[in-house]
Amino acid sequence: MNYPQFFDEVPSVKVKDPLAQVLGAFKNGEYEITYLEVVKAAGHSCPTVAGAYIMASEAIKILYPNERAVRGNIKVEFEESVEEGVAGVVGNVVSHITGATYKSGFKGLNGQFARHSLMFFDANINSSARFTRVDTGKSVDVNYNHSAVPASPKMMPLMQKLTTGAATPQEVQEFGQLWQERVKRIFENLEDVVEVTEL
Repeated sequence: MNYPQFFDEVPSVKVKDPLAQVLGAFKNGEYEITYLEVVKAAGHSCPTVAGAYIMASEAIKILYPNERAVRGNIKVEFEESVEEGVAGVVGNVVSHITGATYKSGFKGLNGQFARHSLMFFDANINSSARFTRVDTGKSVDVNYNHSAVPASPKMMPLMQKLTTGAATPQEVQEFGQLWQERVKRIFENLEDVVEVTEL
């Protein structure tokens, strides 16, 4: 499997999943979620997928400073509607990491471990997303802005060729490389693209 090396350099998110423990999937319910896994689930790596991963991982650092995040114990709210822009893509990535789902998720075992009621859209917030620990009520607002890391000026003309079918195989390859170079720079400049505020 061939992919950009920086996928492996992005820090993983360490979680503890009580449902996974009860159902015998992982010892003590403990495992790690990597950016590579999220890319596989999304089918691509882009500033939006990277941003969703960054928002979730940075929020978790504040909500669970000295312990593994408890998957299924985090409520997530988005200001956008689920149909708006890239909200659905962001929601899918955040769901993969936190376990929170909108309406289609796991309904629980006799009232325990439910995930279908932990993600909300059209929320009355002034941030990209709000993450809240269900057990303590502690919340953080997260703002993400990938425009702080601009794309290469070469990308727009290459994209125009791609979308019209005029790009050569070499130009297609160059576009992909430039695209992933930008995603890599986003991860390298977190202080410029993400802001987490404790509430």
